[in-house]
Amino acid sequence: MTRVFHDDGTSLGCTALEVGPCVVTAQRTSEKHGYVALQLGFEQRSPRHLRLSESKLFEKLKIEGTPAVLREVRLEANDAATKFEVGKVLKAEEVFKSGDVVDVVGVTKGKGYQGVMKMHKMAGSVNGHGSHEFFRHGGSIGCRLTPGRVHKGKRMSQHMGHVRCTASDLVVVKIYPEQNVVLVKGPVPGPAHGLVFLKGSSKNVKKYIVPVVQREVEAKNPMKASRRGRRAARHRRARRAGWLRCATATGATTRSFARHAARASRRARSTS
Repeated sequence: MTRVFHDDGTSLGCTALEVGPCVVTAQRTSEKHGYVALQLGFEQRSPRHLRLSESKLFEKLKIEGTPAVLREVRLEANDAATKFEVGKVLKAEEVFKSGDVVDVVGVTKGKGYQGVMKMHKMAGSVNGHGSHEFFRHGGSIGCRLTPGRVHKGKRMSQHMGHVRCTASDLVVVKIYPEQNVVLVKGPVPGPAHGLVFLKGSSKNVKKYIVPVVQREVEAKNPMKASRRGRRAARHRRARRAGWLRCATATGATTRSFARHAARASRRARSTS
């Protein structure tokens, strides 16, 4: 991840994604396939790693290079697929712009086989002198005669991570056309240099990146302010009660004037 600074100095955490260039390798129409979509190819690989059917198809379509990744992107209008001819190269600035709300689909980081303490945040067993070999166990998992089985969905040790995940409603912050880089607000699933799928938001929401202006506001309650503010508040209360004169007349310091003020108030009550 990286950061983008606004004009007022505030920063925004972003993720840099290399988007494209992607080449259109096939079209899907509602008359022939029942839905409208485009098949896009990303990156390149060696021709010797292709199947014979794939190499023949790319030669027939006259596509330069051999795409390493093929993905389909659904389209709404039927005539939208005809606008993108097979072999056309799509770049990031042609599809996205700053302020767009997108979804990022990827595979999360794999953590391997993990126990219940890391997988499900369990507390573990008692770490006492009499406990041994049971510190990180999950405890009992079954019941007695009824129902006589382990319930489905029981939290147990299992493989953690490496699942398909969608980070929804992320905002495109900035686009660098020269490097084909798109800055997206917030984190995305997957490791560094991983493969993700960037598409428009399915929720049709609108978000705007507005820099938050941080202003220094003085606390309304002087008791919750700094020590200097609390000291000033004590002086103000003493002036209202008329105790400060009595306290300073006895030679009290600022820290101990409250004690002398209390004595002066007791004397005033006794004389009255």
